[in-house]
Amino acid sequence: MKMKKSLLITFLGLSSFLAFSQTETPKYSYDPLQPSASHSKVQAFVTQFLNNYHYRKFVLDDSLSSKIWSSFIDNVDGSKAYFTKSEIESFEKYRFSIDEAMLSGELDAPFEVFNAYRLKYKNRHAYIKAFLKKPMDFKTNDTYEVNRTTSPWAKDEKELDKVWDKIILSQALGLKLSGSSDSAIVATLSKRYDMYESRVVKWRAEDIFQTFMNSFTEIIDPHTSYMIPSSAAQFNIEMSQSLEGIGATLRNEGDYVMIVDVVPGGPLFKSGQGSKNDYIIGVAQGDEGEFQDIIGWLTDDAVKLIRGKKGTVVRLKLLPSDAPTGTEPKLLRIVREKIKLEEAVAQGEIIDIKHDKKEYKIGVIDIPMFYRDFEDARKGGDFQSTTKDVKKFLLDFEEKGVDGVLIDLRNNGGGSLTEAINLSGLFIPDGPVVQRRTGRGKVDVESDTDKETVYAGPLMILQNRFSASASEIFAGAIQDYKRGVIVGERSYGKGTVQQLVDLDQFLNSPRQASRGKDNNGVSTGVGFEAKERFGQLKLTTEKFYRITGNSTQLKGVEPDLTLPSPFNSDEMGESSQPTALPYDEVEEAGFVKTNNINEKIISKLDSKFQSRLKTDESLKELVIDLEEYKSQKDKKEYSLNYELRKKEKEENESNRKAVKKTTKSSGKSDKEEDLYLTETEKILCDLIGLLK
Repeated sequence: MKMKKSLLITFLGLSSFLAFSQTETPKYSYDPLQPSASHSKVQAFVTQFLNNYHYRKFVLDDSLSSKIWSSFIDNVDGSKAYFTKSEIESFEKYRFSIDEAMLSGELDAPFEVFNAYRLKYKNRHAYIKAFLKKPMDFKTNDTYEVNRTTSPWAKDEKELDKVWDKIILSQALGLKLSGSSDSAIVATLSKRYDMYESRVVKWRAEDIFQTFMNSFTEIIDPHTSYMIPSSAAQFNIEMSQSLEGIGATLRNEGDYVMIVDVVPGGPLFKSGQGSKNDYIIGVAQGDEGEFQDIIGWLTDDAVKLIRGKKGTVVRLKLLPSDAPTGTEPKLLRIVREKIKLEEAVAQGEIIDIKHDKKEYKIGVIDIPMFYRDFEDARKGGDFQSTTKDVKKFLLDFEEKGVDGVLIDLRNNGGGSLTEAINLSGLFIPDGPVVQRRTGRGKVDVESDTDKETVYAGPLMILQNRFSASASEIFAGAIQDYKRGVIVGERSYGKGTVQQLVDLDQFLNSPRQASRGKDNNGVSTGVGFEAKERFGQLKLTTEKFYRITGNSTQLKGVEPDLTLPSPFNSDEMGESSQPTALPYDEVEEAGFVKTNNINEKIISKLDSKFQSRLKTDESLKELVIDLEEYKSQKDKKEYSLNYELRKKEKEENESNRKAVKKTTKSSGKSDKEEDLYLTETEKILCDLIGLLK
């Protein structure tokens, strides 16, 4: 979910695209930045390329032009904290001419706006520094508007000054509630805004261009994006290296460095305390080092702090992206290490459960991702895969006489499509598993061709909002074949396929050969002119569909039994993206249902579950706390009074304990706190009883 959160330093929406800085060391200034000929060339080519090859067919007209312009303004000053109403109105002359500009490579409009923004920030920085020299009033009765995206533009600079007075006071209040002294608050904020200012002055024409291009691509769909050459190169380098630190991929989201993915098997994954979409707001080295505030940092700079030698300690301050304002960050201690593949694979165990005065033996398989060693598979020898590992567990479970099997797909973001298909085949005889459609309408059916059914007993799948892609294909197939019961939250809803395109292959002219001589007059033979770099384009080219013809896009997989959730249906998933590709359907693929599960069974399971919701004290408390948490999270304004904010913070911390009970446990020690898992185990016991 793209969140415009509280700090409003609207280098904010921008920085989500400026994840990595350039590697050269040019002279910095506030002089106007100008587009290059390469930028114009890329803009015209990418516009035409997307029009021809993107899954979504679009018309580049005045309507789309208006949306692109709104997207760009939002990415520059989405919190409406820099420009005034009259300044925004002066840019309106460009709103309906962007379509022609995209095709011709004209970039004057976005550069005019961005250059104006940089000067606005320069002046705002001076105001902030002056404000920090004044005493702060923590007894005021004023309130602070967290999200200003829907607020009107300020009439003049004086009105913006009042907005900023509240922004700074709210930030100071947050530090004060964390125990900082008044002098430390001023020092931290002063350093933070100096850091912001240094970023703004270092922005280059490439950064403006990338921001504008992504204002265009994000209107087409949220998974299509453009990366300038330095970003593309740094993306590949930094992301691979990050796996040797804490095991996470990061990017800028607003003022924050956000965790995009937690890599299975890495230190962060094993800690069980860091989640996708958490913000890293502070970093400390070793067990005694002082925390460095990294709010406002670019990702590449933050990575330099987070990464380190294997075996060394790094401590992080994590703030969940959905946390209400004033929430205390989590403190996390991590020992840096390389990812161990054996800890990123499926894990199985047999547990004994007493439920309704009966004893049950359940096999639980945790699948963190759909993995497959493609290189070894191509060689034809033995290779590691999700399906092979799960098959071993299932055979062991059968030998030891389990009563049922529970597969935990929570936080499984996907992986190998082949493995999702083959894994489905362990539970069904044979038949279609998923359908794929290209932008031209061609539909292909991917099937399991192995007639063997490895496990035919009671089956339950546990998923959450972060179960995506290949996870949804597997869960959807199990549900469509009526083979098992799906429990948990609605899955993410990502039913699209992306391809990465190297623009150098299209935009570089054939390199001209030349013959030259070295300093000694000796012929160097044929040489080649250095290639110009144009960056990379990621675009959506296909969609997934279930064998029923329903798409997993947007709607995901709806559970048969829904557990209490901290998220509303439009949060955290694909449906939270305003430009996500729509849900649609194709024809059903011919398949034969197993009919292990029917509506009568689902109804009886739900009846037993609803009964526990009313009688089980842990579940009753969870439901109440989650509702309170959601109401706090949706608050639009917060008090700037220290005593009132302190009380709000204490309430928020209490409610976040309920959220922890819905998160996946990281080990045996905290499984009792994992209410999703323990309740699903009970539901599986109910299923076993009904199928006997």
